[in-house]
Amino acid sequence: ASMYTEIQRERPDGGNILTHPDYIDGNPDLIKPKKLLNPVKASKSHQELHRELLMNHKRGLGMESKPELQRVLEHRRRNQLIRQKKEEEEAKKLQSPFEKELLKRHQRLDQLEKEQEKQEDHAPEFIKVKENLRRTSTVAGDEKAA
Repeated sequence: ASMYTEIQRERPDGGNILTHPDYIDGNPDLIKPKKLLNPVKASKSHQELHRELLMNHKRGLGMESKPELQRVLEHRRRNQLIRQKKEEEEAKKLQSPFEKELLKRHQRLDQLEKEQEKQEDHAPEFIKVKENLRRTSTVAGDEKAA
């Protein structure tokens, strides 16, 4: 609080920080400076855009449900997915006959494995228990030997 009272004592003019310019003397020989114009605001396209935005705001047309950034990101994602699908289709078209045959055989093997699993599921309960007993007895025998 003491610093504040010292500052107030130093400025008896009410705390006006701005200095007064020298050209107010009324000397007609001096050129008075003019405020510079903002080139962006002075441009015709900016003024037209601003006017259009104001009109749309008054009409209520400028209220969009999604912000521009979100729309751009969705557009990029959509394009990326389309590109990926095209690349996958081209890759499928370019597969050699050898690769196609390997894929078919792999699918056949998968089907055979699934069928074997289904057959094992239908086996009687005592056979499953007997197989489990054999496994546990061989595991226990291996541990004793080690």
